[in-house]
Amino acid sequence: MVSFAFEVPSGALADAWSRRGLYTIGQILIGAGYALWLVWPAFPGFALGFVLWGIGGALTSGTLEALVYDQVGDDYAKVIGRAGTVGILAMTAATLLAAPAFAVGGYRLVGIASVAVVTLSGLLALGLPDSRGTGGEGPGYAALLRSGLRESVKSRRIVLALAVAALLPGFSALDEYLPLLAREKGAPTVAVPLIYALTALAMAAGSALAGRFAARPILGCSVAGAAALLAAGVLIPHLAGMVVISAAFGLLQFAMVRGETRLQDEITGPARTTVLSVSGFGAEVFAVLLYAWFALPLALTPLFALAAIPLLLTAVLEIVRRG
Repeated sequence: MVSFAFEVPSGALADAWSRRGLYTIGQILIGAGYALWLVWPAFPGFALGFVLWGIGGALTSGTLEALVYDQVGDDYAKVIGRAGTVGILAMTAATLLAAPAFAVGGYRLVGIASVAVVTLSGLLALGLPDSRGTGGEGPGYAALLRSGLRESVKSRRIVLALAVAALLPGFSALDEYLPLLAREKGAPTVAVPLIYALTALAMAAGSALAGRFAARPILGCSVAGAAALLAAGVLIPHLAGMVVISAAFGLLQFAMVRGETRLQDEITGPARTTVLSVSGFGAEVFAVLLYAWFALPLALTPLFALAAIPLLLTAVLEIVRRG
């Protein structure tokens, strides 16, 4: 709830003040939340830690993307795609290292490493060129907030671009249920992490390739392909289906980068981070709806298969946008 409440207002703050500065503060707040879990391992400490994590996440959501776009422009998909690949591979490596790290130093070592990494990322951001909507001149916070909200709905084209950019990251919430689906298809417990790693590698590849097809209108096709592969993989009644699902997630990651780039290209006003935060808010809302969908009293296979329908409809939205 904290992240929901601060998502859009924090975007306007980045536009009015400093995108680099706000991203740094957000990362430090996330690190502080992790640290609080270490020094106060009780319910109040965990609750306050989650509050700090939520605020920090809201401050960084859209902020770094706007900062990068301001610096690289037409090369955004290439830069953010490569960064996404590094991030996915780093997350996969951290997941694999978590068990031995816990065996050596327990919860404290894992927690200290988490605090150090996220804090360091915030401090490294201080070395980036600064970017802000007004630099302290021109419209203030309230005016930029209104400007960003107006720009989010100023035309049919940008509304559709924002909808696609919001829906696609929301579908990434499906990966939370991949281990359960793998077990349902017969994977032994020790094989589940390897299957999950395969999906991560496919997503890393999709992110890396996103900047190589910038001039081609393939976003709608990639989303439709992801929907088809997701449904097909789910319906294959053995572990080979997980390979097909991994390919679907690779296409989804490709589409996420391309969809966000499309939205960035549509934004013309000074409230870039605010518009991206509106998209981020939509992604969070849709992810929660997906979680609610999987809470229905149905088997996992039909729940997954039916989730391909709104993904296919997202492809239709993109095709309508281009038309």
